[in-house]
Amino acid sequence: MTSDPIAIHDADDPRIAAYREIRERDLVGRENRFIAEGKVVLNVLFSARRFAPESVLILENRLAGMQETLRHAPADMPVYVATQAVMDRIVGFHIHRGILALGRKRGPENIAAMLDSMPADALVLVLVGISNHDNVGAIFRNAAAFGADAVLLDPTSCDPLYRKAIRVSVGATLKVPYAVALEEEMLFDALGRAGFSRIALSPAGREDIAQIRPDGRTALFLGTEGEGLPPELMARMRTARIEMANDFDSLNVATASAIALHRLWRGGG
Repeated sequence: MTSDPIAIHDADDPRIAAYREIRERDLVGRENRFIAEGKVVLNVLFSARRFAPESVLILENRLAGMQETLRHAPADMPVYVATQAVMDRIVGFHIHRGILALGRKRGPENIAAMLDSMPADALVLVLVGISNHDNVGAIFRNAAAFGADAVLLDPTSCDPLYRKAIRVSVGATLKVPYAVALEEEMLFDALGRAGFSRIALSPAGREDIAQIRPDGRTALFLGTEGEGLPPELMARMRTARIEMANDFDSLNVATASAIALHRLWRGGG
C-alpha cells in the first residue's frame, strides 16, 4: 500500500517538476525516465520488473477509482493529487485522463544474453527505421497479443518508452522485453549466432507468409513504410510477403506485423 496522497496546489511545486510541460519533454528527453498514462498502463507498470515506478500524479476526482491499482505500487512511492486546473498547468495542456506515472528505466539489455535465454521456438520482431510512435506502440501491442518473446530495435527506430508509444501499446512496451542495438547489422549478426532464422517482411517478398511454418527460433524483420528494409539487408534473408488484392500492394507496418505474427504465432496451431 502506498503512502497517503500528497495534495499539490502549485504547478511550480518542485516535487512534481518531472511532470511539467510533458509535450516539450517528450521531445528533449527525461534523463532515463518516462511518463506512463492511464489506469491500464499503470497496472502494467506496477507489475513490470524491468522498470521502477517513482511517483504518480492523479486528478483528485480519479483517486477513489485508483485504489485497487495503487495497492500494487511500491509502498514508499509518492502519490500526488491535484485539481483539474492545477494539473492542466503542470502538464501544459488539458489532460482529461488525469492519471500519470513517472517511471525509471533500468540498465540496457544485453542482446546476446537475451537471445541465448529464449526457448527453442522463440519468435522475435526486429524493427529497422520505424520512427513513428503510433506504429511502434501498435507493433508492441501486436507482439504481446501473439506471444513474441522480444522486440529488437535499431537506433533509428522510436524509443518504445516515448509517452505516446506506451499509450498506443496499452502498456505492452512495458511488458514485452526489448533491446536497442547500435546498428541493424549487429541485430542481424546476433540473431544468426543465436540460431535464429531471419525473415524479411516486404511487399516484394518471394514467399507468402501464410505458407511459412516456423522451424526453431524465428526473427521477423520489419522496415519503415515507403522505403522498407535496406535492400542489402534483405538480400541476406529469406523474404516473405502478405498476399493482397492485385490492385494494391502495401499495408500499414503495424497492420502487417499483426497479420505476419498471427501466421507465425506458436499458439495459432
